[in-house]
Parts: sequence; C-alpha cells; structure tokens
Amino acid sequence: MSAKKIPDSLLDRLRSGKRFLLTSHVNPDGDAIGSELGLAQVLASLGKETQVWNRDETPAAYLPLIGSGNIHVGPEPPEGFPHAFDAAILLECPSLDRCGLEEHVTQLPMINIDHHLGNDAYGVETWIDTEAPAVGAMVYRLANALNLKIDADTATALYLTLVTDTGGFRFSNATAEAFESAAALVREGARPEQVSHWLYESTPEAAIRLLSEIISTLELHRNGTIATAWLTLDMVRRTGARPGDAEGLIDYPRSIAGVETVALLKELDSGKVKVSLRSRGEVSVERIARARGGGGHRNAAGFTSETSTGSELQAELVAAMAESLDAVAVD
Repeated sequence: MSAKKIPDSLLDRLRSGKRFLLTSHVNPDGDAIGSELGLAQVLASLGKETQVWNRDETPAAYLPLIGSGNIHVGPEPPEGFPHAFDAAILLECPSLDRCGLEEHVTQLPMINIDHHLGNDAYGVETWIDTEAPAVGAMVYRLANALNLKIDADTATALYLTLVTDTGGFRFSNATAEAFESAAALVREGARPEQVSHWLYESTPEAAIRLLSEIISTLELHRNGTIATAWLTLDMVRRTGARPGDAEGLIDYPRSIAGVETVALLKELDSGKVKVSLRSRGEVSVERIARARGGGGHRNAAGFTSETSTGSELQAELVAAMAESLDAVAVD
C-alpha cells in the first residue's frame, strides 16, 4: 500500500482536534525523533497543543533538536492522559507493538502515518507511503497541505530525518523525492552543516569504545559477503554506553568491501535478542525480518527474537541472508 495523496479525512481530523499525543517506535532513530518534533511544530503553527511521548530515551545526537527537552520519556503516561488528548499520532510504527506503549495509545483514536512495508493499517486514520524516503518527508507534505509555513528549526528537524533514513543519501531510498525534499527544506532554512555536525562530529567517547567492542566480534561468512557482529550487555557496561549510542554502528561492518548483508545481534535486559539487518542494492532483509515478526525496508530492517541460544540465531540468520543473496543472483 502506498499513497502519495494525504487523505482528506486525516487533514480534517488535524484541523478539528485541539491536543494530540505523538509517539514513534522503541529505540527511536533520527526519522522517529525528527518527524515527531517536526510534526509537533507544524501542529503548533496550526494552533494545536501536542505532547511527544516515547518509551525510550532520545539518542544524544538528536538532543540539540528544538523541542527535544519536552519529550516525555518512559512507560508512565504524561499528565492528563488520556482525557486531555483528542488522538494519538503514531509515526513510523508499522505495528502497534513497535511503539512499546500499545496498552496506552489504544485508549485514544489513533492516526497511523508510516512509510514501512507491511504496515498493519491500524487506526481511525491511516496514511502509508512506502515510497517516501522518510516519514519526515511526509510530515513536510502535511505542512504544505495545511498551507503552513515552517520555520528553520522545523525544517532542520525534518532535514535530519532524510539524512538519517537514507544513510546520508547513500541508501536505495535516496530517491529524487529525497533530494527534492532536502532542497526544499534548505530553502525553508534547514541547516545541513549543523545536522552533519550533530550526526558525524559529536560521537560520544562511549560510542567509539562500544564500536571497538562490536568489531571484536565481527565474523564474515560465505566468502565475505555476509557479516555478523554482537552487542552484549557486558559491552554496554564496560564502555558506559547510553541508550542510543549503538545507533549507526551497524554501518561499519556494511562498509567492508564485498559485504552485501549484515546482522547485528544485540542482547536485551529481557533475555531476548534484538536483530538489526542491513543490505545493499536488491538484496532484501525486510523479508527476513517480516518472517520473524519484525519489519522495515528492503535494505534496513529488524526484529526481536526469543531464540534460546545466540549461536543458533546467528546460524539461522546467516542461512537466511544467504538465501536472499541467492534470490538476487537468480533474478
């Protein structure tokens, strides 16, 4: 399902509502945070009140974004919930359980705005555009449809969504729309040099030490076309890393010459394993994730596993990624 046109009923609901709750997926990334804060500013321009609520902390790289200090974080609802809100807007959440707050947000009418394949199409209003390079680009289209002029801070937040979700305009979703949206946002006042500084020149020391630990577990498979690595709880403790410090570190194994697919396996406090998958070109990891209850995009996806042993899960993933490589070779 993909729809470039914004549903009129969605625009009407935004115009008629007075206060909205905004949320996104667990372990929020740049598109999640940037689109939430960008939409909050867009709705403020429309005279609406908003509260952003995420289950998990904001990664350090996104703390400079305007409004980040007002994000309510944690499992407990913000003040006035649910009666103070007209609707919950879920951004970049293909399924309800991805937000980690599903038992709460289902108490409100839900608006589902997403660009992931396999979205469950939940909500009283649903707008899914699987061709959008980032949900932030969809938020920018919303602002235009509502005839709202955005300021430089909002443009910067939405520009950041494009940079992060396209891997610095390196991934397959770096489409014409991605570049056209980026150019339009720069004309609106977005500051690319500032975004680049936040993302690439402000890495916490703990994140670099964590990278060293992850690289020490690196294994190459199938003649160097598949890479796997681990992020354990012990690594996090040794380095003093914060939630979010591991974001983007999976790109280092993918940068190895000849590597086509990567799996980063991250131990969770719950005993489960969170798996992040990356690939190049036509090789799809979204299918691997979707078959295991997750989702994402063709070249970037993930899921959470309850597999009893890490070695079994790693072997299973290598076999699945090999099948994806073979499928492209056959085509």
